[in-house]
Amino acid sequence: MSQPLIEIYTDGSCNTKILVGGWAAILLFSNEKIILSGLEQNTTNNRMELTAVIKAIEFVKKKYNDIILHIFTDSQYVHRIPERKEKLKRNLFLTNKGFPIQNSDLVKTLIFQIESHSITFIKVKAHQKSEKIGLKDHYSSPVNYNIEVDKFVRKMVRESVKRSRI
Repeated sequence: MSQPLIEIYTDGSCNTKILVGGWAAILLFSNEKIILSGLEQNTTNNRMELTAVIKAIEFVKKKYNDIILHIFTDSQYVHRIPERKEKLKRNLFLTNKGFPIQNSDLVKTLIFQIESHSITFIKVKAHQKSEKIGLKDHYSSPVNYNIEVDKFVRKMVRESVKRSRI
């Protein structure tokens, strides 16, 4: 019997003026759709992109064992971490000038998750229009989940910004 597969679509967004950010993940498994999300203050877009992936993996690992994860991201930063992980570890998560890399706490967490689980990252274009992405055809809806998660997280951030101005 093959290992079950969960598709995860992640995105993060940040209002750079007031540094409020949001992250979201859509998880698809056996015709079940789960949406995870959160808001943070004093953050950056890259932190939110990383947080979305980390929170999704943590959620899955609490519920399921021995599962394959395919994570779809439009973040070049997140997508490149698996190929950069050995160099990051070798350099002790420091820049060439000896300073800690940005988001080192989250990068370390994600690298641990990558090394502990069966995870494949799939880079998708940001703000795609209509083509369906994903590896499975059994989902009945032709929804582009990358667009859905992008719209969801940007709406969360906009609403948070509006509330903070009241």
